Amino acid sequence: HVQLVESGGGSVQAGGSLRLSCAQSGFTYSRYCMGWFRQAPGKEREGVVTIFTGSGSTYYADSVKGRFTISQDNTKNAMYLQMNSLKPEDTAMYYCAAKAGPPWAVAGSPCGSASDYNYWGQGTQVTVS
Repeated sequence: HVQLVESGGGSVQAGGSLRLSCAQSGFTYSRYCMGWFRQAPGKEREGVVTIFTGSGSTYYADSVKGRFTISQDNTKNAMYLQMNSLKPEDTAMYYCAAKAGPPWAVAGSPCGSASDYNYWGQGTQVTVS
């Protein structure tokens, strides 16, 4: 059973930093897409950074470029999001997400939208004041 668990959220002052972690387990297929999304009250879930694993292409939202960095530790099967120079507008629930499935189901599919993903963590709250 696939499980994604986020941690590392909290409340920080503007300009501060946080490092989010995502522990991943139970995958029977290689992850086709990986990413971090966030959702603020009254807004749609938006992509923070996504990765198409087939090519290694990484896409950051314009609002976080230069401030956020995604990384992975394959030995620990974990994914991280380093968030620096945090702003109040970064306040949201942050979710770790992945898309995985057999090649016939995922080949040629996109990785940029929340609707593209089939596995999600429960979320970790980030509040910037």
